[in-house]
Amino acid sequence: MPLTDLTLEELTGYRPQSQAPEDFDAFWEQTLAEARSHGGTVTTDRVTGLLRTVDVDDVRFPGWNGEPVAAWLLRPRAAEGPLPVVVTYIGYTGGRGRPTDHTLWSAAGYAQLVVDSRGQGHDTPDRDAGGGTQWAEGFMTRGIDSPGDYYYRRIITDCVRAVDAAGELPGLDPERVIITGGSQGGGLTIAVAGLARDRVAAALPDVPFLCHFRRAADISAEGPYVELAKYLRRHSQNRVVPTFETLAYFDGVHFAQRATAPALFSVGLMDPICPPSTVYAAFNHYAGADRTITVWPFADHGGGYGANPVVQLEWLNDRGLTP
Repeated sequence: MPLTDLTLEELTGYRPQSQAPEDFDAFWEQTLAEARSHGGTVTTDRVTGLLRTVDVDDVRFPGWNGEPVAAWLLRPRAAEGPLPVVVTYIGYTGGRGRPTDHTLWSAAGYAQLVVDSRGQGHDTPDRDAGGGTQWAEGFMTRGIDSPGDYYYRRIITDCVRAVDAAGELPGLDPERVIITGGSQGGGLTIAVAGLARDRVAAALPDVPFLCHFRRAADISAEGPYVELAKYLRRHSQNRVVPTFETLAYFDGVHFAQRATAPALFSVGLMDPICPPSTVYAAFNHYAGADRTITVWPFADHGGGYGANPVVQLEWLNDRGLTP
């Protein structure tokens, strides 16, 4: 896989001008206020017979429109005291999967809340999917006619409400909420870091998606951004400007400009799905003073693969965010 984007020297200084819509903050304040106004409770149901050293709970918490969102809560068995919790968001077209897919953080002594992706996982339907445009290939153009109907408004709301839920679950430390995810999960991590900055202790976005949409649509060779190019290719030219006006409300660059928690990004310099310049656009706009990026020079969209969790654990240890 060859380098297909800017050089590392160019990426380090890549900070494109990017102005959020004037009503960006009001849009998200209203969105989250409406979601919270529906109320609802967080419920847990213990899952037995799977793992000997980890307790697993099947969780439901209120998300978009108060609708129940599924999650797994994993904790080291017999752990004492409130635990730091790693809220995990999932990559594109994936869901929470099985509890056995997510044992690393509990093995390291953390609690982990694994959030299902509405409409993508099997356990959280996207009931509002009928609003606006719904192009069959994927989620990138679902409801893209307007910010109010766009798919990512709903899933980002779910992800913020997951942080709310983490503060209500017993045995977890609401002062040590760590958010993370790869690809789509990385983009959702940046969004939550910007929207719930007063309740996030650290953010770990890996090879994040959902950043710098216009450049991503222009240069991505593979993956979900290609859906945007295909959609615009099949529609008249008058859809280009409105499409990117909608996407501006969901761009990781604009969320990064509002995020303050310590952050550890990662990037693969040979990534054809989330081009490194789109990752650096968010990283270089990130408002938090403590920001670090792990560069994997020969990596594709897998980033650091199995080496990356080691980097994350060491980074958290250096900041005292340990069980």
